Amino acid sequence: MSSQLNLEPQVAVSREETQQRLDRRAQAAGLIKPQDHYTLADRLEEKAARQGEHTFLIYGEQRFSYAEVNARANQVAHAAQALGLKPGDVCALAMENRPEFFSTWFGLTKIGVVVAFINTQVSGRPLRHALDSTQCKVAIVGEECAHNFAQTDGLTLPLWLMADDEKPASAEDLAGFERGFSRQLEQAPNTAVEPGLRAGITAETPTLLIFTSGTTGLPKAAIYSHMRWLCSGDVMEVTINATAQDVFYCCLPLYHGAAATSVTSTALKAGAAILVRRKFSVSRFWQDVRNNDVTVCQYIGEICRYLLNQEGDVGAHRLRCMMGAGLTAESWRRWVERFGDMDIYEGWGATEANTNLINVDNHIGSCGRVPDWNKTNFRLIRYDIESDTHVRDAQGRGIQCGPGEVGEGIGMIINHPDIGGGRFEGYTSKDASEQKILRDVFVEGDAYWRSGDLLRHDDEGYFYFVDRIGDTFRWKSENVSTQEVANALADFSGVELINIYGVQVPEHEGRAGMAAIVMQPGHSFDPAAFYALTELRVPRYAAPLFVRVSAAADMTTTFKLRKVDLQRQGYDPVNCPDPLYVRDDRAATYKPYSAEALAEAGLPPFEYQ
Repeated sequence: MSSQLNLEPQVAVSREETQQRLDRRAQAAGLIKPQDHYTLADRLEEKAARQGEHTFLIYGEQRFSYAEVNARANQVAHAAQALGLKPGDVCALAMENRPEFFSTWFGLTKIGVVVAFINTQVSGRPLRHALDSTQCKVAIVGEECAHNFAQTDGLTLPLWLMADDEKPASAEDLAGFERGFSRQLEQAPNTAVEPGLRAGITAETPTLLIFTSGTTGLPKAAIYSHMRWLCSGDVMEVTINATAQDVFYCCLPLYHGAAATSVTSTALKAGAAILVRRKFSVSRFWQDVRNNDVTVCQYIGEICRYLLNQEGDVGAHRLRCMMGAGLTAESWRRWVERFGDMDIYEGWGATEANTNLINVDNHIGSCGRVPDWNKTNFRLIRYDIESDTHVRDAQGRGIQCGPGEVGEGIGMIINHPDIGGGRFEGYTSKDASEQKILRDVFVEGDAYWRSGDLLRHDDEGYFYFVDRIGDTFRWKSENVSTQEVANALADFSGVELINIYGVQVPEHEGRAGMAAIVMQPGHSFDPAAFYALTELRVPRYAAPLFVRVSAAADMTTTFKLRKVDLQRQGYDPVNCPDPLYVRDDRAATYKPYSAEALAEAGLPPFEYQ
């Protein structure tokens, strides 16, 4: 198994220096206590009162001040309250990145409503599951997402429309939407809502539900408290030294935890501006950065790779800081060589995580450092990938990994009434929450959150992400459930069995999807038909990039599909005896494997491990 372990010498940073930087983060993380009567809405209102004229959102040629965003949020709050939403209710929100996303989200928060972010790419069964699992009373849907709801059968909850002049929906798609919310919103005052509405809400009260993929099945809704969201901003403000003069670039979807938490909470804490883009654009990125004096950008590794592959001079810019995950050591070096020296805060964590790592030293390739194990609830324990089990000692206890050993990252669960750090807030499903807890790890009665991620560290305490455990793999910042993809494609015409797994792609973070397909006797694989089915059933990031058509399935004696050998063989024609295909989005098909097919897909040859 490969890793991003960086063996080249770098400028030494002492453990003491690193710990001092981490201590600042720890102090910031403790500013808000669980029982404090302080919420996201309170922070927004404070900023609007103190710096109302300062720009908060930049969208194309439009600028919205803190006061304007707050006033629009007040209107949403009044309209939602008039239609019956009250503190503790859950409201789903399906909307692309645009200013209305923020005002709707913040407005609902002002009246104590829990907001469930819905993936704008899902429809059908995944959408029904998302709405059902949050037990939302209503869904506010951007007009750009109306088609997803219109083509999903069995929806019974009220659907409130948020108009979108850029992407108007058809009359047919809008037929099931209620118009009362739009009318209320037009008539609603922009004055502050009654503060007493939030009187019973403390910082530990849930405010967001954000979906994250599990190891199997459909995504789960992770619970986010006000405290956790606010602390994210408190911590990152001191980490990157953010100020009101910064401009943050937000091009990742706001329904994800990264954009909605790390970017938004940090900018709000610092009183900074956010440049909002509907979707990431390679051609517009540097133009946006230059024209809007962007100073801070959130990334995933793929974004950086796309930008590095573009030719031409990017020109002078003020970008001083990058924060994100998935940047390989090679891409990191190329990035600073080409675009200039800047601070890069590569991190590791998860939406539901109760622990995290972050590289505060610009140590190339690392996702963080642990200088002092006594000051973190993070641990790395040995894990046997072949048997899919944790390694235990003679007493049945977990074994902490030494330098160079690959293990699973876990976080000790701390349930203290006066401490927010280390809490595992879990999911809306109690069963799903329990499945993520590992008990009796080092001593009887302890409990740790399981990340499902494999990492390793070097002698200096720097950590490196290795891979995902089991049936979930990460591709382009998305966790893809192999079981969910297999279920979605299981009725492909003539198929006998389909096995989905992730394979390593050189120069890319995580794994790309691959399908091993066994066809029924008398049937042959139709590449174009299979492509069409993937387009219909799964988001593009989850669609297999490679297909191998096998004569028979490799199964265990208990009829479980084997994946380890398939993953090792990958898409290497030398070690894979089956016909291979490569996804071609431009031709809307899967082409027979060739060097040309790989090059057209922007993929390098496979390196056999």
